Parts: sequence; C-alpha cells; structure tokens
Amino acid sequence: MEEPLDRSTTWPYRDGEPGPYHYARHAHPTGVEAERALGELDGGDALLFASGTGAATALALTLLRPGETVALAQDAYYGTGVLFRELERWGLRHVLFDQAGPAPPDVQLVWIEAPSNPLLTLPDLEAAAAHPAPVVCDSTAATPLHLRPLEHGCDYVLHSATKYLAGHHDALLGAVVCRRPEDAARLHELRTRTGIVAAPDSAWLLLRGLKTLAVRVERQTDSARTLAERLGGHPAVQVVRYPGFGGLLSFDVADDAAARAVETSTRLIANATSLGGVDSTMESRHRWEPERVPPGLLRLSVGLEPVAALWEDLQAGLGAAV
Repeated sequence: MEEPLDRSTTWPYRDGEPGPYHYARHAHPTGVEAERALGELDGGDALLFASGTGAATALALTLLRPGETVALAQDAYYGTGVLFRELERWGLRHVLFDQAGPAPPDVQLVWIEAPSNPLLTLPDLEAAAAHPAPVVCDSTAATPLHLRPLEHGCDYVLHSATKYLAGHHDALLGAVVCRRPEDAARLHELRTRTGIVAAPDSAWLLLRGLKTLAVRVERQTDSARTLAERLGGHPAVQVVRYPGFGGLLSFDVADDAAARAVETSTRLIANATSLGGVDSTMESRHRWEPERVPPGLLRLSVGLEPVAALWEDLQAGLGAAV
C-alpha cells in the first residue's frame, strides 16, 4: 500500500488549538511516517533533515557548546570535517583520531563512520561505546541492513538518506536515529527552531526507497564483492578497499592521470559524484580531498546493473589507463 503524499504546509486548528499537525516546519504526516519506518529499521527514534550535512549540523549544534571538542574519525567523510571547520567560528573545536582505536579522552563528542568514505575503514565500536562522551556513528554506507550502531552502544546514527536509503539519486535527505527518546525530543526542538527540515516529497521518496532497500543492497553487495575480487587481480589496480559488505568500494590506479582516464572512459558506470543509487557511479576523489586520498583513488558505487556488464565496463576503463 502506498503512503499518501501530503504537501500541506498548514492544517486547521481543532477547537481553537493546534492538533498533531499545524505547521510543516514542526511536523508533517509524510515525514512522520518515514521517520517511523526508519526508526523501526535502526532500532531508535528517527528524525529527518533536509540533507545529510543538515543532519550533521543539527547534531553538532544540539550536542556541543562553544569551547567543546568533538573527536572526528580521520577517515570520515570529508564534508564532515569541512562542516566542523566552518563551525570553528562559533567556538566549536574538533580533533582527528584513528577510529580503529579509542578516541582521545578529553572530548565531549565522538564521531565515527562505518565504513568510512572513501577509505572504507571500520571503527572499533567497542572502544567508541566505552568512551564517556556520546557517540555518533555515520552508517550511511552500511545501512541498517549491515549495521545497527545503537545495538553496539552508540547514541546516535547518522544517515545521508540521499544515498542507499532513498536509493534512486532523486531525493536530498538526511536522518538521525536516537537511542533515547529525550535526545530525539531535543533534536526535534532544534530542528523546528532552525528550520533544517525535510520536505514531504523527499520523505515520500524515502518511504518508496525503504520498501526495496533489502533487495537493492543485497544485489549491490553481491556485485561489489565480485568486482572487488576481480579488481584485485587486474594489473592496472594497485590497491582495493572493500569492507566485505555493501555496495561501496574504492581502488587505486597509478596516478591522477590514470584515474582521470578510467573515470572518463566507462560508458555504463556514470562519472558522477554521490553513491548508493540504483545506477553505478565512479569518480576520482582526489579532486575533492587531495590532502588525504591518493591521487589515483577511484570511488565506485555499485548499482543494480548486471555484474558482467559492470566488469566489462571497468575493464575498458582500466585499459584506457595503461
């Protein structure tokens, strides 16, 4: 059964008082239903935001005060570090750490990513949960199908729902899933006051995506495993990174010129940014984050195309790099 899409921004009062829905910045029916469905998947209370970065911003502003420090996994999505550098103007601090081990002791928030994008490292969840500070786990690439961080002691799960959860490259959306209802209530309060809200259309597209999440991610994982194995045996590939699950992998060719040759020579795999959709995408990440990724690193998001066709396309692209 398809959930209705309610684009209303305002609803009549009931007997002179606001009802459950009165103004869309506070809540709207489509968003609440999408939050219910995602919260059920991740095992907590979910809240939607206008984008993944919007969700991260709301978490930082809710959990941190000026002068406090967040320990950020050094391999985390580069945009998260960009966000925290922007917030330094408001007195928020951050330090980088190796998420394979414990976070520094004197911090007020621990921020990990499972797996990291695009280096595909995995955090020590036990060490993170043992830290006295609250823990945020960005689980965008894992999805709730491969990891439910709240079950491992994390306090918050972050998703760029634009990616696998919505899954079709047509919805910009973020989400936070909270372990404690009182934390969700505080985050909801800040979302309402700041207006970092998700529109009904994006929430409806998330509901659509969640219906096929399991079959999509299962297919993407099977294909990614096959491609990671084959890439590992290709003479033009120096390193393959794949955590063993999910549809995201990265691999290195000789240098930036070789990476440019590969990404511009495929025909089935789109040379585009972002990840998690039904269509495969690939790009050199050195253009966005040259200070931390090898010049020859290519990030590949595996879609739903036949794996044989994807491999044929990759072989053609790698042939152009030789």
